[in-house]
Amino acid sequence: QVQLVESGGGLVQAGGSLRLSCAAFGSMFSINVMSWYRQAPGKQRELVASISRDGSTIYADSVKSRFTISRDNAKNTVYLQMNSLKPEDTAVYYCKSFGRMGGGNYQDYWGQGTQVTVSS
Repeated sequence: QVQLVESGGGLVQAGGSLRLSCAAFGSMFSINVMSWYRQAPGKQRELVASISRDGSTIYADSVKSRFTISRDNAKNTVYLQMNSLKPEDTAVYYCKSFGRMGGGNYQDYWGQGTQVTVSS
């Protein structure tokens, strides 16, 4: 069984910062790519940033230069440092890990989501 536990969401004023964390728990769980997605009310879930095991990163254009994704492979944890937050960053943020248990097939595992609200 794999469990992703997210933390760090909350309410912040525009221009402020937040740091999200997501820890993956599960014996013999090997993770390839770790990602953050977000979903605002009435909108589709979108990719915010992702990071591969070797540290390669991808960012959505809307967050480039403001957000930084990082990971600690030893802890199976991914972080999202969010700076210069804007009201349009308000959404539920979800962590996703693409990994496998033991010698099983790779698949996506999702966290429960954490609310980020940016006030103007």
